[in-house]
Amino acid sequence: MPTRLRSLVTASAVALGLLVTAAPAHAVADPTLNLENFDLRPNSLGTELKDRVAKLDTELTKAGVGKIMADANRKGTIGKPYTPCNSAASQPQLSTVDRSICFTSGDNSTGLWTPQGVTTVADAQDDQHWGEKNQPVLISWYDSSAKDGVDDEEDEYEKGVRVTFLDPATGVYRHVLLVYPTINSYGNPSYMSLRYKQTGDGKSLHAGGMVWYGNFLYVADTDRGFRVFDMRHIYDLGAAENGTTEDPSEIGRRSGTYYGHGYRYVMPQVASWTVTSAKGDECTPQDVAPSFSYASLDRSGTDHIIAGEYCDGTDEAVTSNGRVAAWAIADSLDGDKEQITDPDYRWQADAAHKLPITNVQGATRFNDRWYLSQSLGGSTNGALVQTTKTDFSDEELTAETRQPAAIGPEDLSHWQTGQGGTTLGAMWTVAEHPNKRMVYSTVPEAVAD
Repeated sequence: MPTRLRSLVTASAVALGLLVTAAPAHAVADPTLNLENFDLRPNSLGTELKDRVAKLDTELTKAGVGKIMADANRKGTIGKPYTPCNSAASQPQLSTVDRSICFTSGDNSTGLWTPQGVTTVADAQDDQHWGEKNQPVLISWYDSSAKDGVDDEEDEYEKGVRVTFLDPATGVYRHVLLVYPTINSYGNPSYMSLRYKQTGDGKSLHAGGMVWYGNFLYVADTDRGFRVFDMRHIYDLGAAENGTTEDPSEIGRRSGTYYGHGYRYVMPQVASWTVTSAKGDECTPQDVAPSFSYASLDRSGTDHIIAGEYCDGTDEAVTSNGRVAAWAIADSLDGDKEQITDPDYRWQADAAHKLPITNVQGATRFNDRWYLSQSLGGSTNGALVQTTKTDFSDEELTAETRQPAAIGPEDLSHWQTGQGGTTLGAMWTVAEHPNKRMVYSTVPEAVAD
């Protein structure tokens, strides 16, 4: 098990939207940044989830990412350079939009699903390709349990989380339903939708961020850590003799037939990582265990997965801006580059920082600078905030530049220019609000080191 220096840091509070110009001193210890608070462990089931998925492999037809991209069944709209494809997504209009893709009208307006997390093939592979030609952008959506006013009974189903596989060059995309593998009362492999608690009355997981790294998809589990999925285990219910895409009310195995709430492709969880420290009141000094509101990847050195907390600055109970932390992603894998499943193992963070602003819905790091996506409500443009470089693994971040973002910007994913993580490229995100949605990239403001 890797060992690292454990550090502590100074705390400070910064008002919503306020930029800080003076760097804080690195002196007074802050117990909320003790790196032991950020230890993660594999779930207590050990290899059980992998074993269930192995049984599903014998029941259902598998499909890869290339098959899903070739089978894309929806066509979005691509915006012109520096012009958002959805004019309602930003007021005033953003000149900083590099590329933008809009969903179909139904996905743009639906209240049943809300987009949250973003990751790209640049996270998955250093050469930024999956196979010879595929360069997907992935977007997570959670079942928001809202009503859409359509009398089709779909408001009543808790469908969990779906992930969109989007081709940013053509705008075509396909949704894949994430599922949790189970064994039914007859001893047969099955699955259910993704919930905060994997029970029949559990609410859909928020899936506020995700990172695609190699074969694995790490999905943020707000109160716990990460759920992990595997691109080698995606099932095509339309191609399976015992699968069906009919009946959106059903999921899992029913009388020998596998359902997926009407979706053709389902992807089961294979592992998870869970916090080990005690939870307290969120966004207060009493909450030492981190929350996982978003996630990203830093490829600018040793590859690190990033996660951080959303703290609502308009909530009087909130007394903290939130924190971000980083874990070397290789430390979640064994010698065969498979997920570690021993519950006694600890995946240790090697950096943790206080945020300089509240309402952060996405964060990533590149060459020791942090990039923060800040939401300012459903009718006001958000912001992309860039920090000064960090000198210590535990200092409070200091905001340096601020540029407009769309209304309701979410998770961030960095698509660097070229291979090797040496040149800053574009930040991808998704605007979340109904009728104001789009997936887009923006280039951060250049600053001198």
